[in-house]
Amino acid sequence: MTTFDFSPLFRTAIGFDRLARLADTAASATEANYPPYNIEKTGEDTYRLTVAVAGFRPEDLDLVVKDNALFVTGRVPSEGPKTELLFRGIAGRAFERRFTLADHIVVDGADVRNGLLHVGLKRVVPESLKPRRIAIGGTAQSAIANDPEAAPAAQAA
Repeated sequence: MTTFDFSPLFRTAIGFDRLARLADTAASATEANYPPYNIEKTGEDTYRLTVAVAGFRPEDLDLVVKDNALFVTGRVPSEGPKTELLFRGIAGRAFERRFTLADHIVVDGADVRNGLLHVGLKRVVPESLKPRRIAIGGTAQSAIANDPEAAPAAQAA
């Protein structure tokens, strides 16, 4: 197995430690493949996570968002008919799946239909981070007038 040393990155970059930690986690992931899931892009800034949860009721499932991670947990129902099982083809075991969310991704809602858990995700970028157009006009002159060093140069021109 190949390992990567990210220490040279930390010498010159600031704030990329989360990216390095994510790459390190992905390289060493030995995650189980239960339950299966799909991730779909449904629009410009919307996504849908679909997890196969056959045999689980909505009250047996938990969704928790913490530190840019979505945790999907399923608990095995304790009650049920006590029968002799001859063959188990439908997995009914407890699980926990962890999904790393990008910045500004929020959970929009969740629903269980036909044995599938659908989780809506949306990118919500704050207004302060969106690009904004700066008008070119009279406000630049007022900025020059308020700058004592720029004022003599502007008057000479």
